Amino acid sequence: QVQLVESGGGLVQPGGSLRLSCAASGFTFSSYPMSWYRQAPGKERELVAFITSAGSSTNYADSVKGRFTISRDNAKNTMYLQMNSLKPEDTAVYYCSILRMGRRSWGQGTQVTVSS
Repeated sequence: QVQLVESGGGLVQPGGSLRLSCAASGFTFSSYPMSWYRQAPGKERELVAFITSAGSSTNYADSVKGRFTISRDNAKNTMYLQMNSLKPEDTAVYYCSILRMGRRSWGQGTQVTVSS
């Protein structure tokens, strides 16, 4: 079955950087687009970034454009989210996700806290 495992979250000061990873298994990773979502306390889960199966095209939420970069390594079955110039409003649990056979699957999430 689909397994998605996020890592790389933590506590960082405003202006700092983090790199999240999502290790995938249980499906043909290179065949599917992938996404990063986030959910802040008291807010709905929102799409942060999207990448096509080959990694040739990406999309970002307006709030992270120019600061975050989504990428993937299909040889390693891993997706990444490089987050730079972090702001307190980026504080959230970050999830990787795949929509496959009409069903959306999620990882367990990794906490990112941006605070001084």
